[in-house]
Amino acid sequence: MTFTELAKARYSVRKFTDKPIEPEKLNAVLEAARLAPTAKNLQAYHIYVVQSKEGMEKMRALTPCHYGAPVVLIFTKNTQEEWHHPQLPEVVSGVQDAAIVATHAMLAATELGLGTCWLNFFSPQAVARAYNLPDHEIPVLLLPIGYAAEDCVPADRHTERKELDTLVSYL
Repeated sequence: MTFTELAKARYSVRKFTDKPIEPEKLNAVLEAARLAPTAKNLQAYHIYVVQSKEGMEKMRALTPCHYGAPVVLIFTKNTQEEWHHPQLPEVVSGVQDAAIVATHAMLAATELGLGTCWLNFFSPQAVARAYNLPDHEIPVLLLPIGYAAEDCVPADRHTERKELDTLVSYL
């Protein structure tokens, strides 16, 4: 599968089976995430794998958008390690780093026959409290991951894309 084919195959899975993810597949997804580039290679992120019964019960209480996935990955930014722009103190890399890492995980999952759904419909503070995360780790996104249900299909608007000339300008 080419990269373009992989990108086209990926969609937001909003209905999962309860089939467990094989440990080798989950490890492959996490390894792909580990290989992602980050600002100055500081790797200022952490991934929490929520898969225990207790952990998933908490997740169900934190967001309706877990979609029955057997695993949810929590991607955090590390505020003690993220890169800070030397001239613009308000510019930091943590959210971007976590997003790049999560994108690697999302695409690796697709390649392995797993589905994902990028979530930002949750309270970062509530997630941090529920899982007792360190104060310097801020949840950026959640990524439910698992096998898509047979009747799960991409959302109607999934293939809607603006024309390239409306999204790209040459300077």
